[in-house]
Parts: sequence; C-alpha cells; structure tokens
Amino acid sequence: MSLAPPPWLAHALRAQRGPIPWSAVVRGALSAGPLLLAGVLADHTPLGVVAAIAAMLAGINDRPGSRRVSVKRIGVPALAGAVGMVVGTYAGEYVGAVTLTVLLTLVGLVAGSISAVGPVASGAGTQLLVASAIGAGMPLPVEGWLRAVAYLGGGCWLLALRLALPTPGALAGDFRFDGEREAVAAVYEAVAGLLDAVGTEHATARRVALTAALDHAQDALTGPRLRRYASSAAERRLHAQYAAALPLGEAATALAWAEEAVPGRASAGPRRLAAAVRENTHTGPLPAPHRSGPALRALDDALLRAAEAFDRGQGEDLHTRRLTVRDLLRSVFGAGGREYGLRVALCFGASAAVAQALHHSHWYGEHAHWYWLPATAVFLVKPDLGPLASRVLCRAAGTVLGALVFAGFALVLPRPEGLIALVAVSGALIPVATRHFAAQTAVVTVLVLALVMVGGEPQASAGRIAETLLACAIVLIVGHLPMPGQRGGRVRSRLAAAGTAAQEYLAHVLRETERPVPRDAGSALREATTDDARAPRWTLRREAYRALAEARTAIAHAAAELPALARHSEGADEIVAVLERIVDTTTACAVHLDDSGRLTPEQVHRLTELLDELGRLDGGRGRVEVRLPEVPLAG
Repeated sequence: MSLAPPPWLAHALRAQRGPIPWSAVVRGALSAGPLLLAGVLADHTPLGVVAAIAAMLAGINDRPGSRRVSVKRIGVPALAGAVGMVVGTYAGEYVGAVTLTVLLTLVGLVAGSISAVGPVASGAGTQLLVASAIGAGMPLPVEGWLRAVAYLGGGCWLLALRLALPTPGALAGDFRFDGEREAVAAVYEAVAGLLDAVGTEHATARRVALTAALDHAQDALTGPRLRRYASSAAERRLHAQYAAALPLGEAATALAWAEEAVPGRASAGPRRLAAAVRENTHTGPLPAPHRSGPALRALDDALLRAAEAFDRGQGEDLHTRRLTVRDLLRSVFGAGGREYGLRVALCFGASAAVAQALHHSHWYGEHAHWYWLPATAVFLVKPDLGPLASRVLCRAAGTVLGALVFAGFALVLPRPEGLIALVAVSGALIPVATRHFAAQTAVVTVLVLALVMVGGEPQASAGRIAETLLACAIVLIVGHLPMPGQRGGRVRSRLAAAGTAAQEYLAHVLRETERPVPRDAGSALREATTDDARAPRWTLRREAYRALAEARTAIAHAAAELPALARHSEGADEIVAVLERIVDTTTACAVHLDDSGRLTPEQVHRLTELLDELGRLDGGRGRVEVRLPEVPLAG
C-alpha cells in the first residue's frame, strides 16, 4: 500500500526553491509602504491605500526576468487594474445590487476569457477583477478617476523601481542588461547538459531543460528596448549569441534522438560559449571537431558559426512570430477561453451576489468590506495559478495564519506608523513568499489588513477568515459544476495548439526533401543564405517546443485536481509525450536533411510509427491532428 499523498495534496505541499531575490526584496520594501506613508503625510490616506494595493499586486508580478519583460509583466496588468477601478467605482456608486452583480459577472467573463491568451493577459485579467471589486466595495471618499490614477501610479512606481534600481548584473558593471546575459548563457549550459546526457536515461529531462532555457531566454530578450541607441550594438551582439544557440540545440537534440556516442569534449564548446556570454568576452579556443556523423557534423558547424557570430556580433532575429488578431481571438473564443471565462464569471458573479446579500442584510455591521469575498474568489478560480483543490487549501491555511499574525501585531503596534512599517515589511516578503501560495496568501493578508486599518476601518481578522472560507466553498462548488460542452477545455486547447505547431514544423522540414541543401563551405554568402533559409525552421521549432511545454504545464495542473476534475485530462500526458517524440524526430530529420538532402529509412519508419501511435491514443476524438505531408520521403 502506497503512503504517497494524492496528487492534489502533494501539489499543495510543494514549494519552489532557489536563492533569495534580494533585489526584488528591496523593491518590495520600497513599494507599498512608502506609497502609503506618502499618502498619510499628504493627508490623502485613501489615495495612498489604493496606490499601495496596486504596488502590492505589481509586486506579485515582479518575478525573475529581464527589465524589458517587466515592462509588460507589471505595466499591462496595472493598466488593466486602473480600468477595473474606474468601472467598479462608478458601478458601485450609480447602480443597484442586482445590476452591479450582473455587471461584475460580465467583467469576470471578459477577464477570464482574455486570461487564456497567456501569462501577461492572465495577470491583467486578475487585476481587472480585483480592482473592479475593490472599486465597487471599498468605502473611500475619492472620485473614481482619482482612484484609477492612484492605482496606475502605484503599479508604475514599482515598475520604475524595477527599471531604475541596480541589480546584481548592474553591480558587475553592465546596467543595460538585467537577466538577459544569464538567460542566454543558461541556454548554452543546457546544450552542454544535454550533450553530457546523450545515451542515458537523463536525456529526455535535459532536453526539457533546454526547452525551458530557450523559452526563458527568448522571453528575456523580447520586449521594448531600453536605452535603445546607447545599447543597440551590445543588444545586437546578445541577439546574435542567442540565435547562434539554436542550431547547437538542434544538433544536440538530434544526437540525443539517435543516441549516438558523443566524445566527452563535445560539451566543452557550449560551456566556453556560456562563459563568454556571461563575461562578455571572446570565445577563445574551441574543441577540435569530431565529424563522424550528420548530427556531430551539425554540432561542429554550429560551434564554428557560433564563434563567428560572437565575434561579428550582428543579429536581430529572435525567431518569434507576433501573435495576430486571429490568434488572439482563437485563444479567447476557443475551448479553453470559453471554459475559463465561464468558470471565472460564475465564481466572481456568485461571490459578488453572496457578498451583496450579506452586505445589505447588515451582516457586516457598520463597516462594509464586501469586496473581500469576490476579490478572494479571483485568486482561487484562475486555472493558470494551479489546481483548484491546492489553491483552496493553501488560500484557507494562508489566510488563517496571516489573520492571526496580524491580530497579534495590531495589539502592540502604534498607529499608523507601526502599521505602515508592517506594510513595508510585508511588501519585502512578497518576492520570497511567492514560492508557495499559502505563504504568499499569509503575507498578502497581513498587508491588506494593515492597509484597511490605516484607511480607517477597525481590526477585521475574524471577518477576513470567514469570508475567505466562504469564498473557498463557493469556488469549490462552482468549480465542480457541469459546464456546457466538454470539460478540460484548457488542456484540450493546449493539446490542439501543440499538435498544430508540431504539424507546421513537420511539414516545413519534410518539404526540404524537395530542395536538398548542398554542402558548400567555400562561400560565405552561401552559408549566410543557408542560415537565412533555416530561420523559419528554427522559428517553427521554437514554437513547437514552447507549445509542448505549455501543454505539459496545463496537463500537470489538471492531473493534480480532485478526481472529479482530474479524470477529464486522463491520457493527455501520453499524447503530449508522443508529440514530443514526433518533434524530436523531426529535428533529427532536419539535421540529416542539411547533411545529405534525404531521410534515412529509420527516420521515415519512426515518423510513421509515432503518427500511428498518436492516432491510436487520440482515438478519433480530434484533440490533435498531425499527419505526414504529401511530399516524397526519400528513404
């Protein structure tokens, strides 16, 4: 008999690990607390409270990454929150309880649907909902537009700290880049790790780690340019170094697929390139080539091209495709977006309705803070924040702990200076507490209760606990209600996206059998043209692996739900595993086509076998559709 905890409990007990992000801790200490202090000193405490709330939510989005990523990750949700503050404030002032509940339900439908687009959109949806609830329910003597300005100012304050304050990278003498160099260097380290694992049981895990490193580097380099003209040459050099890692990753993946013997010195080259990226120096001598097979020849060629790219330092293409309006609409109105939006709308609307009923029945007494109930439901219902059961358990435990801790501080701290200091300390703890949802909830609970008390309301720990438990019950009930259509829409949409990306990548690679590439190293122009021809392939390969990683994450979250919900994702992990093997095989085919212009019989057989297995696993349910394109397969 196994003593292992069930998946939903194991997920709730799991915490992230890593070094303390001291720069984020400093930013957290300088965000909500000082804003609240400025509001109190200026005799505009309500505006200080609103700005501090926005800074707190921005601090939750202040995750590791480059400065340019933070512009979208912090700025876009803050802007959405300001819009929600305006909508909520004027709706709370001018419409009745029933109309307000309907309006908040519609806001939940919109916010939930757009959250299916991606992490930044999800953060924007979260702040739109939270700010609309706060705007409608927080009794502040401030006009709606002033609340929105204060809210946007609070988010922008933390963003300004993120852009302006020195970081470990800046202290090393390179202020322009904060995380970008390390992200690109990590790609080369991941390539070296995959080469070391070729032929072992760790090869698949190392390939997954390479995908994660490439995703992180691509995100770190994508976004608005900072100090454009002063840093353009250094930025082009870093882009070239990232692009040079793509053929290396391709060759390493092909070697892992073929399980070919790799000389021990093969990983030394990528590690030297990683050191050159970190230190912003030349590559130095690279290992001698070992050209015994197509994948090893591709690895050696990629190393040479990387060394040249490091010296030349010219590069712009990050091998990404911008999302079109059609792509966005497909995410919003597809199966995942529809289920996501409907679930969020029902939970947010139901919690707002219950809160309104309790508020108008004077259950709250003289101090109305009914917005806590729908605002709490927001963080519980969003699927991309983790499995439902895990979120509910962690939220309940964290709220109880945070409320009890605050109750103790409220008895001894002077007001308001002691509470302002508590807000500053809590803001500093948020970057560390984000590693576990219960810890984050406890810290945020302390911070919010302190803000509410500074804003003029009495100690409300007991009410906070009661409303959180009520929100947990509402979300658990609504989260398990049957919905129109098939369940597991988020998993199905991610699987479909992964299948589409794999199909596009496979079709592009196999079309190259019709136009083999001659191996002529005597012409620099031909070599550059060859790289230009491969660029679309590398873009499609990146999209395929990224889509697979997103599908894996969605499936892992779904599998950690309670059995009533987890059963809707059964078999999805097997499908995505086959898709990964198809993409790996396609990568091996691409490398071999570059070398000889034709596929081997083994490669054709493996592709056919994997596609047949995919069809059997899908069972005609149409979740994924990948097939061989109609091109001649030379074997």
